[in-house]
Amino acid sequence: MRFLVVPQWQGSPSARAMLLIDGASAIAGDLPRAATTVLDVPVEAGESLGTGVRRLSALLRTHDLVAEAMAADTVVIGGDCSVTVAALRALPGGTDDLAVVWCDAHPDMHTPDTSPSGAFSGMALRAVLGEGEPQLALSPGVPRERVVAVGMRNLDDAEVAEVDGLTVLSVSDLDRVDAVAEAVLATGASRVWVHIDVDVLDPSELGGVSSPAPFGLATATLSAAIRALRERVPLAGATIAGFAPRSPADAVDDLGALLRLVGAVA
Repeated sequence: MRFLVVPQWQGSPSARAMLLIDGASAIAGDLPRAATTVLDVPVEAGESLGTGVRRLSALLRTHDLVAEAMAADTVVIGGDCSVTVAALRALPGGTDDLAVVWCDAHPDMHTPDTSPSGAFSGMALRAVLGEGEPQLALSPGVPRERVVAVGMRNLDDAEVAEVDGLTVLSVSDLDRVDAVAEAVLATGASRVWVHIDVDVLDPSELGGVSSPAPFGLATATLSAAIRALRERVPLAGATIAGFAPRSPADAVDDLGALLRLVGAVA
C-alpha cells in the first residue's frame, strides 16, 4: 500500500479551511517515508470560472496532479474530503466494478444549484455519482446502488431526497461488525473504495474537524468494520480526509485515532 498526501483546502466551506493543510502534514509525518508521496497542490484560492463551484481553477489543478500520481493500492490523505473525487477519476482500472463506502457525517449530495456555500466538498458524493459540475464529476459515475453511506446524520433539506437509492447505515447499524461488509457484498462489486471524512467520528474521539457532529462513530467501531470488510472484499484504495487541528498540540492529541484508521485501511 502506498500513500498519496493531497493537502487541498479549496473544497472546504470552512473559515478554518487552511488548517486542512496542517492536518494532512501531521498525518504525513507518521507515514512510512519511502511509501509516501506529498503533492505540491496550489495554495491560492483559485476562481470559480463562471460556475457555481468556488475555487474551481485550483481544484482542477489538483485533479491533474492526482491523475499524474495515482496508482493502484493507494491511500489518499486529505485535505478536504473532495480529494476522493480526484482519486476515483484517476483510479487504475476505472470504477465499473467498484463499490464506494462513504463514511461521513454529511451526505455531500449538493450540486452547484443547491449548495448554500458553493464549496465542492459538499458536492463530493454527488460528483462520485456522476452528477453536478461536469468538469469535476466522474463520467461515468458510480451507480447509487453501489454506494454505501456510513454514519450520515447532518443533512440539508435539499439533500434528503437525494440519498434515495444509496444504502445508508446508521451509527447504530455498525454495532454489527459485518454490517458494512454485508452491504458491500450485496452490491455485487468486486472491489471497494473506502472514503473516511473524519467528522464521521464522534467529537469525543477526535476534535480536529471543521464541522463536528455529535453522536458519531467510535474509532474502534469504524476500524473493526473496515477490517471485516477487507477480509471479504478487495480494497481498491481509501481516503482519510477532513483533519483540521487548531494547533500542533491538538494534532498530537488526535493522531492516535487517525493512525488507527490508517492501520485499518492500510
